[in-house]
Amino acid sequence: MAAHLKKRVYEEFSKVVQLPQEEAPAKKLRLTKPSKSAALHIDLCKASNPTDALQYLLHFARSSVEAESVEGVVRILLEHYYKEQDNSVRLKIASLIGLLSKTQNFNPESILDDTLNTFNTEKSHQVLAQLLDTLLVIGTQLPESLIVRHRLIEVAYKHLSDTYFGVRNKCLQLLGCLGNVDTPLNKDGQGLVPSLISDYFADQDPRVRTAAIKAMLQLHERGLKIQQTIYDQACQLLCDDYEQVRSAAVQMVWVLSQLYPESIVPIPSSNEQVRLVDDSFGKISHMVSDGSWVVRVQAAKTLGNMLQVSPHFLEQTLDKKLMSDLRRKRTAHERAKELYASGEFSSGRKWADDAPKEKVDTSAVNLIASGACGAFVHGLEDEMYEVRIAAVDALSALAQSSASFAEKCLDFLVDMFNDEIEEVRLQSIHVLRQISTNITLREDQLDTVLAVLEQSTPTPSHLLLHASRWEPHM
Repeated sequence: MAAHLKKRVYEEFSKVVQLPQEEAPAKKLRLTKPSKSAALHIDLCKASNPTDALQYLLHFARSSVEAESVEGVVRILLEHYYKEQDNSVRLKIASLIGLLSKTQNFNPESILDDTLNTFNTEKSHQVLAQLLDTLLVIGTQLPESLIVRHRLIEVAYKHLSDTYFGVRNKCLQLLGCLGNVDTPLNKDGQGLVPSLISDYFADQDPRVRTAAIKAMLQLHERGLKIQQTIYDQACQLLCDDYEQVRSAAVQMVWVLSQLYPESIVPIPSSNEQVRLVDDSFGKISHMVSDGSWVVRVQAAKTLGNMLQVSPHFLEQTLDKKLMSDLRRKRTAHERAKELYASGEFSSGRKWADDAPKEKVDTSAVNLIASGACGAFVHGLEDEMYEVRIAAVDALSALAQSSASFAEKCLDFLVDMFNDEIEEVRLQSIHVLRQISTNITLREDQLDTVLAVLEQSTPTPSHLLLHASRWEPHM
């Protein structure tokens, strides 16, 4: 009995103290993406020649990289960069580093030192140019870091004397985008950025001259003031042999005319002096007759932005007494009118029977007027319709700021209604609407305008019917 009771108590006690068995926890699986740097390393190690390496790099460039992986990927790229002998592969790696530095939420300062170290061993000019472009990308991503900007400017200054034009171009671009106008480049406090850039206005390569002008313009766009001392250099570049240089020089001259409009500059070979804005207006007006239609378009557009020019010089642009080799030359309108009145045209049998005959006293020639003289006449009669449209737009801007000029250019704008290109005719109609408050149409001008209503194309007629009211002057 006692044994049975003891067994019963033992069983009950076992039930009380027995702990429930815990279930084994489920194993969690975590899916991870393969490391970009490891995959790239494997691919580059598999490359047996530069062509295969380029193919792997091009394939990698099309894939996205997370911000946390960029630094590791760059280090893998640089590791293969130092091993690679082929210039094209190293150039592609340098390009990829610049592309990776643009990754969102990535701080490119972490790869700056490694990127700068590549300049110590690189001998290829093309790769150096690409590395400088990569530094430019890094610098634009860190605009607030003065230390980074100063280091990049030092690199640009060091390589600015490179024999390859591409390296000099990138150095000038770095100076224009990151340089300061009052920070010396040398340890002795000499060599300011604007002065250094202007030295390359006379570079032997036109691409470098263009890059130098654009770098100076970049300083201006960043709000840094450039000095008037470069005005003469900019004016000389208007006569450069290459159209890219002349085009950039037109923009440079215009910028200086807006910064220093009231400054007095001397006229070469003369004792006269004029305002800088008037002098630059005459020089840009002369570019409307440039040999390149691209330069002519830009010059015509630029004239429309020079609202501070004196009325006398502004009116010279419509003067039909054009100057050519110090002879008075009639415009196409005047020659056509005279031939129509006489009932005959030049037969060509007589040598130079239509050449200008009237001599001009050289002492009586106004040098500034000879530049601006007939600029818009040239522009409106240009063979390229793009130039004619640009000239019409410029007339519109200047006429809206000067009522007297609007009256004087009315004849020319009405004549453009007869242009062979519909786009030019449409733009002329738009311009007349814009300056309608400053003009009064004469009866003969009104006849020309009304003749447009008879055109088969409905657009000009539609615009005229909705134009502002014009009172015919009887």
